[in-house]
Amino acid sequence: MRFLAYRRGWLASTHLPVPVIVVGNVVVGGAGKTPTVIAVVQHLMRQGHRPGVVSRGHGRTSIRAGEPLPDVLAVLPGTPPQASGDEPALIQQATGVPVFVGRSRADTGRALLAAHPDTTVLVCDDGLQHMALHADVAVAVFDERGVGNGWLLPAGLLREPWPQPVGRRVDMVLHAQASHAGSNRLPTPDAVPCFSALRQLAVHATALDGSTVPLDALPRQGLTALAGIAKPQAFFDMLSVAEVSISHRLPLADHQDFDVWINSKEFNIIKRQGIVCTEKDAVKLFPLLRSASNPNVPMLAWSVPLVFTPEPAFFDMLDEKLSSAHGHQTA
Repeated sequence: MRFLAYRRGWLASTHLPVPVIVVGNVVVGGAGKTPTVIAVVQHLMRQGHRPGVVSRGHGRTSIRAGEPLPDVLAVLPGTPPQASGDEPALIQQATGVPVFVGRSRADTGRALLAAHPDTTVLVCDDGLQHMALHADVAVAVFDERGVGNGWLLPAGLLREPWPQPVGRRVDMVLHAQASHAGSNRLPTPDAVPCFSALRQLAVHATALDGSTVPLDALPRQGLTALAGIAKPQAFFDMLSVAEVSISHRLPLADHQDFDVWINSKEFNIIKRQGIVCTEKDAVKLFPLLRSASNPNVPMLAWSVPLVFTPEPAFFDMLDEKLSSAHGHQTA
């Protein structure tokens, strides 16, 4: 009924003065929105744009140090990821562009543009179902699961029907997979192009102090792989493909809160043996480890970056649709 109200014009979508690219999904659980947002932002910067990112900030706290957080928050290098959400913190860290989080994406976009009036395009992290903000280009992201069994929640993966969505019009589909081999094209709405993206681990890991080490130079025994993401097994599988020797695998909840767990007996055991985790986990975990580290006891912890590579045709189509929507606004 809400989607129908927007389509009929009974509810109005907010149009912002710069083009808006929405990156989201119609399936639940870690389809690849955040890597896609980062890749899109980096491409826009190469094209001369000055992008900003707006996000709901899933998993962030509403109160910090006993004080309520503002409805709209600018994510800065020193902003605690608990206040911003781990994914917005990772986006800011990876791109350096303005990133704002808030419950209303339209209000958040206005706040970002007011603070950064030279912004030429906004990228909305998630929001295919958030029709209160008008999108000039909407990208739906899928992973290897595709549409699953094709059923809606709770029997399947879909948030809305596919390939005929009832909500926002989808302009492009990106199918992210760990390998191009055996790639199957997804069913898509009529005339909506589908592109592929390769998702794999980098050939190096990043230590607590920011230094890097080749994956094949990591300890060959005792390492615990932990992942507080929607699909921890995907990270473990990629470590296996990269031939990283893992003694234990520890799947955690998506957006895992490490503040309490870091003091547990379980964590004290595994941190002495060595930890390897995702970049998303490191955003929250590594600052805690650094603050608790003992200079006399080396802390063995590394994160492994994700390399996410959409095919060039995806960016060509994105540029074309962005140009036809608002014209090419560059520096």
